[in-house]
Amino acid sequence: MTRRKIGILIGGSGLIGGYIMHYFKTNASDKVDIRAPNSKKLSIREPEDIGRYLKTVKPDFIINAAVAPIDSDAHMAFEINYMGSINLARTAVALDIPYVHISSGAAMPSGEDLSERDHLPLSPTLSNYAKSKLMAELTLAHMHKTEGLDYTMARLGVVYGEHDHKIQGIQRLLFSIVDKTMPFMLTKKGVMHSYSNADKLPCFIHYALQHRDEFSGQVYNFVDPEPVKMADLILTIKSHLHSRIPREIYIPFPVAKVAKSAMGWIIKNLGRFGVKANMPAEVMFLENFYWTQTLSVQKLKTTSFPDPDPEATIYTKLPTLIHYYLTRWEHLNLISNEEIFDHQNRAEEFIKSPDILLEKLHKESSVPSDFLYS
Repeated sequence: MTRRKIGILIGGSGLIGGYIMHYFKTNASDKVDIRAPNSKKLSIREPEDIGRYLKTVKPDFIINAAVAPIDSDAHMAFEINYMGSINLARTAVALDIPYVHISSGAAMPSGEDLSERDHLPLSPTLSNYAKSKLMAELTLAHMHKTEGLDYTMARLGVVYGEHDHKIQGIQRLLFSIVDKTMPFMLTKKGVMHSYSNADKLPCFIHYALQHRDEFSGQVYNFVDPEPVKMADLILTIKSHLHSRIPREIYIPFPVAKVAKSAMGWIIKNLGRFGVKANMPAEVMFLENFYWTQTLSVQKLKTTSFPDPDPEATIYTKLPTLIHYYLTRWEHLNLISNEEIFDHQNRAEEFIKSPDILLEKLHKESSVPSDFLYS
């Protein structure tokens, strides 16, 4: 019997990591034993932790999907996004095993049809998130050339998928429309972005691990083939929700910047009254709402990787995403949405007629006389 390969997944509790974990557990469990140690078992900020854990487990490959929150301070962004990634890469070199790294379009400039060679110049003015992700990319490329690091990097655009417990990225946009906190369009016509399907990425990772001769030392933009106009996506979400807002009035960028500054001033001064508030992390990237960034998939298309679902897009996935997140947010009392369908109408009964609901539940809980013998 062939020995199952052991894979170490870092960041298994996040959106991307969750999809990777689910894929290997359901599609490759007979060939791969995937393990996702939490930070108590393995801190990627501590090289000794990594060495001790991996020496015991003896993995066949490492996948790094860990990422610090986009609004992290400089210390956390550097420690997790940069040092953590490099610590894992050094261990992969020492063990002579493949290393798969997940990066971000935040390390790239604005523009259309950007290739894998395009990246921002390293500058002190970059956000902590962008700077740390860019530095990790540059060091991994250097380690491949100088130390023979066998790595594959997937660079993502705007990620979409279910089961994310954080309200960020596409979920922040959806939440803003649901919660009616976006009365007007915070973008301009024609602005486009590339989107990454979280459900497809694990298929690519598994395939790349099985075909090292082709994928070793390579960086790929892993995004859907067709970019998406931000304004069209906002209006499509609005249509799905049967909402009246945001109204199709486009706020100019200078006005949006003033609003951002005013929001920051208000949040800062609320702290003086003991009120803790945070600006949505995505507001840091307000410029991206007004500038196009699309990633080329030409390099990925020339590989032997077969797209598992070529027709899937953010638009085909949107109804499922909306239903999942609206249901979740309502259960968490983050929103109140009467249009969410409850097939037994019990949520509404629980709110309005708990006595009637309780009587029904008592009847349903009665045990049939032949229960023990059925």
